[in-house]
Amino acid sequence: MIVQANDPRITWQGIISLEVTEDFVKPWRIPFNDRELFPPKEMLERASAPAGVRLSFHTNSIFILGEIENCQSEDTAFLDVFCNGVFHESILISDANEFKVRNLPYGENLVEIWLPQFTEFRLKSLSFDKNSSLRPFIDDRPKWITYGSSITHCKTAEKPSLTWPSIVAREHALNLTCLGYAGNCHLEPMIAMMIRDTPADFISLKLGINVHNHASMSERTFIPSVIGFIKVIREKHPLIPIVVISPIFSPPREHTDNSAGLNLEIMRMQIKSCVKKLNTQGDLNLHYVDGLDLFGPEYAHLLPDDLHPNVEGYKMLAQNFLKRVVRPFSKN
Repeated sequence: MIVQANDPRITWQGIISLEVTEDFVKPWRIPFNDRELFPPKEMLERASAPAGVRLSFHTNSIFILGEIENCQSEDTAFLDVFCNGVFHESILISDANEFKVRNLPYGENLVEIWLPQFTEFRLKSLSFDKNSSLRPFIDDRPKWITYGSSITHCKTAEKPSLTWPSIVAREHALNLTCLGYAGNCHLEPMIAMMIRDTPADFISLKLGINVHNHASMSERTFIPSVIGFIKVIREKHPLIPIVVISPIFSPPREHTDNSAGLNLEIMRMQIKSCVKKLNTQGDLNLHYVDGLDLFGPEYAHLLPDDLHPNVEGYKMLAQNFLKRVVRPFSKN
């Protein structure tokens, strides 16, 4: 049995939109039809990489063949396959035009395929055993949106299911939409409106590090941008928990000002003050978490470039995020 990539029995999870052509379907983490409103080109490149995106469905087929447009990238690309919530296998798809999932258990199973977090993915079709069943996955878990930088995008995670948002989502039974855009977390109004318009039960915003690295804002513009970003989201999410997180530890950036006069110590105080201002205005389900409580100086040895956690560091970040953000503040 062969089905096309836009077959309604295939559930695309963690997406904002789909690009549908005669030849393939490609997931996007911004609205594809409005992509010209989301400059610069680096933003489009990051948003076209399916971090946190899954192909999900129920089937009793024990074999799946996926036909994809040749996956060419400088980065190693994997698919991670889960069966009934349990890891089944990783499949290398770099320079490949197909992938094969073998030896699934007999009977109907929930299959979830995590797509590569930093490589574009275009699906043409899926093939199943003859006369096998296929139905969509209706996910009733709480919807979690997390927004951030490369530290949320997790290019250097070992596999797509081992980014820290992926680990958190599975361990706490959350339906993840990951809006980590490496180098492009700059509090853009279009992103705020997109989050506002996307269904969610819980939102986390990890802010500051890209603004610091690019010196894209000063103290004059950063504080009102944080407040405005949150207020836009609250227009359609007035009551759900929103957690705002300041930067994790980065040794050379802690006390050294960038060209706009900001360092991470200052930015943490500013983000905290923004949350406090909104709390005093009545937003009592808005919460601040210091990034140092998630990944502080004690983990400096897990920052090989003094900025991004390594493989072990992402796992530690996931566990601390579960403990200090998700469990205290999410409804689940």
